[in-house]
Amino acid sequence: MLNVSDLEYDLPETAIARTAVEPRDAAKLLVVKRSDPAFIQHRQVRDLRELLKAGDLLVLNRTRVIPARFIGYRADTQGGVEGLFLSLAGDQHNQRQWRVMLKGKRMKPGGTVNLKDPTGAESGIRLGLVSQVDGGENAGQWTVDVYGGDDELSATGLLELVGNTPLPPYILAARKRHDERVKENDDRERYQTVYAGDEAGSVAAPTAGLHFTPKLLEALKERGIKRADVTLHVGTGTFKPVEVDVVEQHPMHEEWCQAPASVGAAVAAARVAGGRVFAVGTTSARTLESFTAEELAQGGEKWSRLLITPGFQFRNLDGLMTNFHLPRSTLMAMVAALLDERSGGAGDGVARLKANYAEALEKGYRFYSYGDGMLVLP
Repeated sequence: MLNVSDLEYDLPETAIARTAVEPRDAAKLLVVKRSDPAFIQHRQVRDLRELLKAGDLLVLNRTRVIPARFIGYRADTQGGVEGLFLSLAGDQHNQRQWRVMLKGKRMKPGGTVNLKDPTGAESGIRLGLVSQVDGGENAGQWTVDVYGGDDELSATGLLELVGNTPLPPYILAARKRHDERVKENDDRERYQTVYAGDEAGSVAAPTAGLHFTPKLLEALKERGIKRADVTLHVGTGTFKPVEVDVVEQHPMHEEWCQAPASVGAAVAAARVAGGRVFAVGTTSARTLESFTAEELAQGGEKWSRLLITPGFQFRNLDGLMTNFHLPRSTLMAMVAALLDERSGGAGDGVARLKANYAEALEKGYRFYSYGDGMLVLP
């Protein structure tokens, strides 16, 4: 069992990345090995073409981030309201009934929230508050009806009109403290992978993928490094801190993921060729490990509540590219599990991870979604 207190570490606010580096692949990359606790290198993401070898496989999450964050006000009191689109509510054919997270004072069913567009102007779109979801892990969630806008618009189309980039709250708070303003169009472009597909569904980015450029992807292809694409729509629960004493008792959130049969074939081919399978991001890792080898070979989709902690036996991946994660998070537990398993499962994965984080801080790495990266080699 893993105590959540073991996933604590001190992070100065100056280490929280408020914007991303340019170009994308200029980000720093801390390189470690699962099999060698003493191994550590300080590189850049563009060095992946040297760190990986022909026959290796990169598994990428092609989900597209939607502009899910919105700002408005109560029609009766003019009081400010902030919100986040989570999903359609119930009937998937009804694009006008949403499940959302709302933050505002004394809201009640029957009320109306008028939404602004990303420039702060009136959008003409409003939310009718239908019912508040019961507490627990759904506290603060509402079912709402959406009015206004073109009748033919989908939920995604409506969000294009009123939504903002769903940046994590810690980035928005850090920017506010530093009186730093970034144009919405800049965030909307930068908080999206260059290889995102057409299927939009994530309310947070698969952030390890933000480091890739078309040029780097082409260079990796020319190097003989293979690629396979999965989809996991990232929900807000991905970054939720663990609020129980023991991580394994955390009520893991549910996310939809898909791995076509071509992914299973690519994994099998890499194994035959002596290549290594790398997940780009914890979302890709979670998708791969949510399927057995047999399921991966057949391809499929599912809702996953997979929680990976030290002691987990990885079935489909060998290495991982990831960012530096929030304290007390299931994402830290996953990376610790990867470090722990190959070193004999001695339970030192958490200690190794925290030592790597301390090294990164000492060397000036930038943390969290817009921050630098970490490559875990087999």
